[in-house]
Amino acid sequence: MNILIATSEVVPYAKTGGLGDVCGALPQAFAKMGHNTKVFLPKYKSTDAHAHLMKKIDVSLQIAINGSTYELSCFSIKDKKLPLEYIFIANDNLFNRPELYMDKATGKDYKDNDDRFIFFNQAVLQVSKLISFKPDIAHVHDWQAALIPAYLKLNYQHDPFYTNCKSLLTIHNLAFHGMFPNKSFTKLGISTKLFYPTSPFEFYGKVNFLKAAIAYSDKITTVSKTYAKEIQTVEFGCGLEGVLKERSKDIVGILNGVDYKIWSPTRDSEIAFSYRPQNLSGKKANKIELLNVAKLPVRDKTPLIGIISRLSDQKGFDLIEEIADKLFSYNVQVILLGTGDKKYHELFKSLEKKYPDKCKAFLKFDNSLAHKIEAGADIFLMPSKYEPCGLNQIFSLKYGTIPIVRKVGGLADTVLPYNHSTGSGNGFVFEKYESSELLTSIQEALELYSHRHKWTKLMKSAMAEDFSWQKSADQYIQLFESLLSKNYEKTL
Repeated sequence: MNILIATSEVVPYAKTGGLGDVCGALPQAFAKMGHNTKVFLPKYKSTDAHAHLMKKIDVSLQIAINGSTYELSCFSIKDKKLPLEYIFIANDNLFNRPELYMDKATGKDYKDNDDRFIFFNQAVLQVSKLISFKPDIAHVHDWQAALIPAYLKLNYQHDPFYTNCKSLLTIHNLAFHGMFPNKSFTKLGISTKLFYPTSPFEFYGKVNFLKAAIAYSDKITTVSKTYAKEIQTVEFGCGLEGVLKERSKDIVGILNGVDYKIWSPTRDSEIAFSYRPQNLSGKKANKIELLNVAKLPVRDKTPLIGIISRLSDQKGFDLIEEIADKLFSYNVQVILLGTGDKKYHELFKSLEKKYPDKCKAFLKFDNSLAHKIEAGADIFLMPSKYEPCGLNQIFSLKYGTIPIVRKVGGLADTVLPYNHSTGSGNGFVFEKYESSELLTSIQEALELYSHRHKWTKLMKSAMAEDFSWQKSADQYIQLFESLLSKNYEKTL
């Protein structure tokens, strides 16, 4: 089948988080299954490093948004071995900026993000038609591509080119809606009669891109089964739980996969020593190397906790702050990698000074160091308030780095609590979002770490887990096929 993927991030061309990882790997999985796949994304300033691989597509197009006209140019990178092509939508005024979504100087979103992604959504459908790529499925990701299902239903419903095209929305993080002032509605190129209280586009008087996609997509997926249920509740629904409940029968949870060519201790090019369950000596060597990088003392019997995260309340750093001094009273070392809220930058700077032989914080983004932490740490801490899927806990399992997580979203679907009686499970899990519960799980992990035979057995169980993309891709293809089948038509 012909699969059109529209997304704002794709590794290695553009990334701010897990969305980029997913949209880098999933299209490749589709293409390996023989499906003709084209991935549309904006051409940001950060993609310039790949410009020498790009070929300009001969399309001439102007897109008008509320009286302003934007020139469009297109570039392509084709996979040499697979039926896979990346198509970059370019306009320097809109996308040639240092960051993808926000002005780093102010810490706020670009004021014209509505124009930028209205342009992108319209461009995807117009360019696809110009290059004669007739999609069977339009698979859109998060709010940045969320207008496409609405355009298909409203603006292209009588266009033979798109008549049989079905749309699927994947929600990676419901917290980000793509919400703009009501005046932005006139920019969409949709009848103003469709903007009224409780309409698919309206949310407390504002325009909500994601709400529109929830209403107009033929199917909706989230990135884990648990998160698919959670987003239909008040606690996790971010105000859209009512709209999502109305589409409950059309919501499916499909867990994200990971690329084990990149994230595996047997194949990782970023770590100094490879290792496997049958011989874990490389794990110990990577730990020593990581401690040296962090300039922390090497202590053979001291467990090393790794944290790789955006520093925010959502990721559980308020809980970590509450127990920090108690945590460092134990025989433990902590290495953190990440950036985020200023208050947590200051917290970890102070913890470094207070516990110089136990704590090191790398307040930056560093992909190579992230791999080294996954391989060198003994324990991975991920106490999220909510977590749609999460990837680092899945990476950690493959590296034998035992995760401590909260039972929420994709964390609940991938980390099974260790059972002291049977030895089953692959990590440590707490339920209530309370610092005391987090501390109890840490204590439990530290106690087991002191029993080397049991800990090694747990490491090997974790490393045996398989969350490769093939299983996830199979589920998506089955869903696509159900959308295109006559049986699905009869249920509408």
